[in-house]
Amino acid sequence: MSRLAGGVALVTAQEPALDPDGPGGEDAGMTATSFMSVSLEPPLVLVSVRNGSRMDDLLAEQPLWAVSLLAEGQRQIAGRFAMRGRLSDRLLFQDVAHTRGEFSGAPLVDGALATLECRTRQRVTAGDHTLVIGLVLATALPRPEGTPLAYFRGRYRHLK
Repeated sequence: MSRLAGGVALVTAQEPALDPDGPGGEDAGMTATSFMSVSLEPPLVLVSVRNGSRMDDLLAEQPLWAVSLLAEGQRQIAGRFAMRGRLSDRLLFQDVAHTRGEFSGAPLVDGALATLECRTRQRVTAGDHTLVIGLVLATALPRPEGTPLAYFRGRYRHLK
């Protein structure tokens, strides 16, 4: 499967607030190359998350999440959120320019090719991963003319 080129996305979510009237919890992010469109009507997308990962656990309790489709110049962002055993996500987000999604409250990366906000519709266990299918609530094109960050044969690549 390393021969299948894929786009690179940052999937983000905000932990639910401990107090229903209080602010949201900590942000979490995960680099994904297994993100795809599922349906146009209704607009559905899918992301695959490793079972037992922080993002899997978070998306099991938080139905609202976001996706930033990364541009070629955002390789550093992809790399930092792909590391295992990394620092807390709070520190990783500190110097990543972002805005908060109106519907999800999740970080949306500035300069991404496109952003989506989603609500989980279905979770399907598939081997050692969970396929999270989300209804798209909102989209934006922060950088519509950019070049995508691509992943092929275990490395980030430049599209010619």
